[in-house]
Order: sequence, then C-alpha cells, then structure tokens
Amino acid sequence: MSKTISLKRGMDIKLVGEAEKITVDAARSKYYAIRPGDFHGLTPKMLVKVGESVKAGTIIFHDKYNDVINYASPVAGTIHEIVRGEKRKILTVLIEAAANDDYEVRNPVNPSSADAGEVKAELLSCGLWSLIKQRPFDIVANPENEPKAIYVSAFDSAPLAPDYDYVMHGKKAEFQMGLQVLKKLTSGQVHLGLNGKSKHEDVFTSSEGVVHTSYVGKHPAGNVGVHIHHTNPINKGEYVWVVNAQDVAIIGKYFMTGRFDLTKLVALTGSEVKFPKYYRVISGAQLSSILGGNTKTENEERIISGNALCGTKEAFDSYLGYHDNQITVLPEGNQMKFFLTEGWLSLGFNKLSNSRLYPSFLFPNKKYRLDTNLNGEDRGFVVTGEMERVFPFDIYPMQLIKAAMSDDIDSMESLGIYEVSPEDFALCEFVCTSKINVQDEIRYGLDLIKQECF
Repeated sequence: MSKTISLKRGMDIKLVGEAEKITVDAARSKYYAIRPGDFHGLTPKMLVKVGESVKAGTIIFHDKYNDVINYASPVAGTIHEIVRGEKRKILTVLIEAAANDDYEVRNPVNPSSADAGEVKAELLSCGLWSLIKQRPFDIVANPENEPKAIYVSAFDSAPLAPDYDYVMHGKKAEFQMGLQVLKKLTSGQVHLGLNGKSKHEDVFTSSEGVVHTSYVGKHPAGNVGVHIHHTNPINKGEYVWVVNAQDVAIIGKYFMTGRFDLTKLVALTGSEVKFPKYYRVISGAQLSSILGGNTKTENEERIISGNALCGTKEAFDSYLGYHDNQITVLPEGNQMKFFLTEGWLSLGFNKLSNSRLYPSFLFPNKKYRLDTNLNGEDRGFVVTGEMERVFPFDIYPMQLIKAAMSDDIDSMESLGIYEVSPEDFALCEFVCTSKINVQDEIRYGLDLIKQECF
C-alpha cells in the first residue's frame, strides 16, 4: 500500500476550457522545430546543414560543452533553416517535414540484461536523454552525475492540466519498460507520485519496481518538486532526476521498437478554444496545425505553450515546446475595464482571489474566464503572507526570492534553493501583490548558484 502525504497549503485555479476526453490526430505540420531555448543552458553545436535530409531520430546537434548529449530530429524531412539571433546564437532549427516519417531504426540494448552504463549510452546516442531533467537547476540531466533517486508524477494539478490517466491509457507496456530503464540509471529508488484524490489507471497503480506515494492537496500537489521535498529532500552535492510520465512511455517504446518516436497527446485548453480536446501530435509541431479553426476570433488571444501559470507565450504560427503536454488559450487582457463593473470597485463575483476580499469565495467550485491582465503595476516588495499560504514547502518563499534578487548566494543555499525550480513558485507569482516575476528571479538565482558554486 502506498504512503499518503496530505498538503495543507496550495491553491486550485479553476478555469473554463478543460479538454474533453476526445482524441483527434493533429494535421501534419509543414515545419517542425527544435529550439535550444527549450533546454535551459544549452549551447548547441550543429551536426547537419541546411538542405540536408534527415530521418526521425537523426542527430542534428549536440551540447557544445557536453558532446555526449545528442538532440535528434522529431520527424523525417529536410533541414529548412537555422534561425540565429544575436552573436549568431541558434534560436530554432526548422525541419521541413516529409509526407511520412522514415525512422532511424536502431537495435537498443535489453534493459533487463544491460548494465547502467550501457543503458545510459543508449539514451545518449539516440537523443532521448533530453527527456531527463535534473534537480537542482531544472536542466537536462548531466550524465556524469549520480542521481540519488528518480521521480515521475502520475498527475498534474496545474490549471486545465491534461488528465494523465486518459493520456496514458493503453500504454502500460511502454510505461513499465520505461520505468525499468530508469531503474537502471540510479542506485536509489524510482518514485511514482499518485493523486490521492482520484482513482488512477492500472498503468500507474500496477507499475512495478517503483515506490508509490499519494499526495492529497491543492496545486502544486502534482509538481515533482513537492514530491521530492516531502520524501527525499535535496542537499548540496546531491542530484535527483525527473521524467514526465508521457516521456517515460516514449523511452519505453524506443527500447521496445528501436524507433525515436516523439508522438504524444497534447491537451488543447482554455476559455478561448471552441472545442477543447486532446490532439495526437509530434513534439515541435506548428501550433497552427492544432489551433487552426478551433479558437474564438472575436477577442485577441494569448496562446501559451504549456499551462497558464508557467507556460511560454507563443504566436499562432510558432511551435509546441519540446516538454509541453498542454496548450492554453486565454483572453489577452488588453481591454479597458470600467472600475465600477469590472475594475477594483466592482462587487467581484467574477473575480478569483486567494483571500476573502471578493464574495466569489462563497462559490469554491466556480470556474473562471480569466485574462492575462496584471491588474496593477510593479510596486514595492511587501510582506503580505499570501505566498506562504500557497507554497507547500518548509521553505520561506519571500526570503528566498529576496536572496535571489540581491545575489546573496549564502542565503539562497541556507534557504533551500537546491530544492526548488521556477515552476514551484508559479503560484507565488500569481498571488504576488507586488507583481514581481517571481519565476524569473528564482531562475536567475539557480543560474547564479550553478555558475558560482559548481
């Protein structure tokens, strides 16, 4: 029987536009993209040139400073363009997709008989190592480090997040194989976090070789950072690896078939979507192939690759993030609001608040059509206690944020910077009275620690 951990702090943001449990195949994009920016801290070194033909799984670049980590093309086609920015920094590699995918078929090792070195070498050579993230720093895992544990979350508690029980239905064999692969990479345990408030699919509950732990509470109960903090906290010099549930199945499928296949289900969500549902798509696809004809056009919209709290703003013709399993479309929030009806003097029945300032707290199950308006300008960083109410870590969030803003390395280390990632502070940013970009400050602090202390 799994252990159950109850979380007392957090906040559920209930929005209009949850995806129906209907799956359709997205139209095949003309172009697919791999963006080094999706892998924080990566400096790519190209291995192919514009005009060169590639297969799905062909290695197109590797990490300049750790050349054993390869990154592969998600589809078969031709290298169309290498988009560069300042100082010739590579921003995007565009692949013009062929009509059908031709795969680089490999003969992977058998995880049950191979040792850790062989499994690791297989993942590095085929390009799937990019699916494994490392804490601290929330970056692609360094294969030279030894993780004390590996964490997988079977649920996502973010606003309008995809239902992983639905997403992973019928993928039991692939998921179990992926877990077997991950088990080879650590001398510690593989942890699977379950939602204690719902009954999970057999693909999760019957998984073998993992430690099952259930979490009961509000968002961010589904974040792996919360799971790590409450079961196996990270100290300086220790590492924990993190893999998304869908990515575990992708890894497992590769070891079963020898094919590099980044096909996954993505939830199209948000109040500005006509028919929210799930799309079967390949990572890096154009968002227009998913959004086309399915968004409301009467208002200007904010398209987000990811969830509303920590996703990335994208254009209609931009591309799905490499690690994203959700697309959110919200009102842009650039419309003027009359202060008596919708502004700060309104009654507030349609306003979401973490406090009891508005009477909307009387309707806990109400779903909201929220826009992206900040409802105020930047102001002094004041102590309100709001962050502590939504932050389920035994860490002082405001003090840690201030330490990051002031480049205070000693304070960041003593306050627990190694245990957190920017996504863990997304709710703190949402409730921040001072309108500070909290996630950016935590990312800055993590980068500073990595640069100065490692």
